[in-house]
Amino acid sequence: MTIKQPKYILTDIEGTTSSISFVAEELFPYFRNHISDLLALKENPVVKEAFAQTIQLTQTEDGEILSNDEEIIEKLRQWSIEDRKITPLKTLQGVLWDKGYKDGVLKGHVYPEVAGCLKKWKEEGVSLGVFSSGSVPAQKLIFGYSIAGDLTPCFSNYFDTNTGGKREAETYEKIAGVLNLEPGEILFLSDVVEELQAADSKGFQTIQLLRPGTQQKWPATARTFEEITFK
Repeated sequence: MTIKQPKYILTDIEGTTSSISFVAEELFPYFRNHISDLLALKENPVVKEAFAQTIQLTQTEDGEILSNDEEIIEKLRQWSIEDRKITPLKTLQGVLWDKGYKDGVLKGHVYPEVAGCLKKWKEEGVSLGVFSSGSVPAQKLIFGYSIAGDLTPCFSNYFDTNTGGKREAETYEKIAGVLNLEPGEILFLSDVVEELQAADSKGFQTIQLLRPGTQQKWPATARTFEEITFK
């Protein structure tokens, strides 16, 4: 797929740089198997704030009152099983995954060509960033402890749900503003057509990655990063 040379490439993770199965079969089970470890960390300011957000969201969205730490844990477990894109859940997943990566139990999956392409684009003067529903710390872990080594030096920015929803057009407008770039100077890579639609509506260049199991639903597609070329 050949497109106009971008100044910036913004990439999704799951289904784009990394396999969906890695997240579903390794990261999520690790979180659920170790979720009770959060009780020992509840005085950690990050965990404390995420617990408070969980209580507030549960009351606001479900009309349910969580009265103790065990109920908070069970709510988080439920959200994890449902793969809810909720900020406190993503934050706490990142907290536990941090330990898993640093202990060497977890290694971030990236497709074979990803590391080489990221480094090549950066060397060619294209800035790179990540936009994922996973928290920024979780994003840094998957690339910092990847099977291809530490890829964090490739990236200039990380965006998560604190910026906005990935399927909301206004989020991409915010990102362009943060980067101080015209939307047309940014290329967004994702496997999810609703995300591509939102970015496209704000003027971003977009390409759908057709990783194994992904159906083509977008005009501009590539099966690997190597298929993406610029004019």
